[in-house]
Amino acid sequence: EHNTEQIYNEIAYPLVESVTEGYNSTIFAYGQTGSGKTFTMLGVLEPSTQKGIIPRAFEHIFESIQCAEDAKFLVRASYLEIYNEDIRDLLGADTKQKLE
Repeated sequence: EHNTEQIYNEIAYPLVESVTEGYNSTIFAYGQTGSGKTFTMLGVLEPSTQKGIIPRAFEHIFESIQCAEDAKFLVRASYLEIYNEDIRDLLGADTKQKLE
């Protein structure tokens, strides 16, 4: 019964904050088909309280980079789907291609 803003603030914010401090982090969405994993991760643009974890994390990271002084950043992200023992990179050029 939480919206994605509350989920981000309570669960993902501390993880993303640690990323801005140089640590690796993973957010893992697991559950049955139709349970809301994709919605929680992507959300919708309006209302803004329903924006997903991924867009919120990107905003958080890039706002932190803009505020940082005398620092260099390398940002890498992956968005993988594991379904029926097949792995796909959902940020890749061909989202239907299976990964080894």
